Amino acid sequence: MNAFGLRLHGKEDLRLEAFELPAPKDDEIVASVVTNSICMSDHKAAMQGEAHKRVPDNVAEAPIIIGHEFCGEILQVGAAYRGQFEEGMKYSVQPALNIPGREIEAPGYSFPTIGGQTDKVVIPREVMEQDCLLEYNGDGYFNASVSEPVSCIVGAFKTSYHFTPGEYVHEMGIRRGGKMAVLAGAGPMGLLAVDYAIHGPMRPGLLVITDIDDERLARAAAWLTPEHAKEQGVDLHYLNTREAAGIEQAHALADGAGYDDVHVFAPVQALIAQGDALLGNNGCLNFFAGPSTQDFSAPINLYDVHYSGHHVVGSSGGNTQDLRESLDLMAEGTIRPALMITHVGGITCAGETTLGLPKIPGGKKLIYTQRDLPLFALDDLPLLAEKDAFYAPLAEMVAANNGLWSVDAEKYLLANASPVSQPGDGA
Repeated sequence: MNAFGLRLHGKEDLRLEAFELPAPKDDEIVASVVTNSICMSDHKAAMQGEAHKRVPDNVAEAPIIIGHEFCGEILQVGAAYRGQFEEGMKYSVQPALNIPGREIEAPGYSFPTIGGQTDKVVIPREVMEQDCLLEYNGDGYFNASVSEPVSCIVGAFKTSYHFTPGEYVHEMGIRRGGKMAVLAGAGPMGLLAVDYAIHGPMRPGLLVITDIDDERLARAAAWLTPEHAKEQGVDLHYLNTREAAGIEQAHALADGAGYDDVHVFAPVQALIAQGDALLGNNGCLNFFAGPSTQDFSAPINLYDVHYSGHHVVGSSGGNTQDLRESLDLMAEGTIRPALMITHVGGITCAGETTLGLPKIPGGKKLIYTQRDLPLFALDDLPLLAEKDAFYAPLAEMVAANNGLWSVDAEKYLLANASPVSQPGDGA
């Protein structure tokens, strides 16, 4: 079976190429891939090659398909799964498999037949047995492509906990109706956290979002307004904490009693210390941001740990239940994962984008894996439209959606962007 996509052959060795997929077995499923969003984890795998813990040692001889945030349609169902899955069904994949003795393996890192940066995949037995193929009932494809990062937010809210003094039971989840602060929260993942806090099942009463960039804060406030949050029962505030006055205002909003939950979205020592100082009695500091070095540390007040019940947790992913919840919320239109997406492109720019990801500003880079398009920023669409008529409708659709990618924009792109020219096409 012919396929075309981006495969990892070794360290910094990504190749866009045609390749053969094996004939599917009775316990496997064939599916198309329409969208894949690029993750910093993809960049790390591409840069490290076989030195990465999830990339096989023999990747040079048996290259893997890179990318783990993808969505498409089921094309062919093996006999073992007929009646459970159907052709034409939209899907997402939970990449965090939990195979005994093989826990480090994951789609997008470890398998030659499944990954996001290709036009089709064979979903192997390992994914099926782990119940990691999930149906998506919503509109479009791009939403499901970013369901995995959304599930990380859902998991973070559930990882936080509180307790009643004298009782040795942890009450999991943020404090419902409590006071919550999200530090460095105006970036892509922070915006998802705000969206989930306002619309999800665990809503704080007070929600304070901090950043040190007025433009990011203004954009966040335009997309997730305090007025709308108030209608959902959440008192939402955006604060610039570059200066001390912003920190003082954060303390004042909590009436000087501190916050039940503080989530930190950037691996900055000063930010962690700031979050620790904002905690109230029995407060939970959730360190969400992943540091790039193994010796990263930051000061916290151990006096308050002992006498005020302060505690620290960390989270870096969601489980299958979290992913199902994310897909359901997106299908209902309850949350908007488009808040994360700042760039769009075709498979032809995926390799360069993956390798150069840290140098490209903004949020998620969304790839349409069966289209030939350069990477473009949504903010640049008005200028692109002046030079190329193809971009004019996209500019109008994004502007009509308050600067966000949309199902209408996706439909236009799929209908009008050039298909990928593959070997044998005569290109």
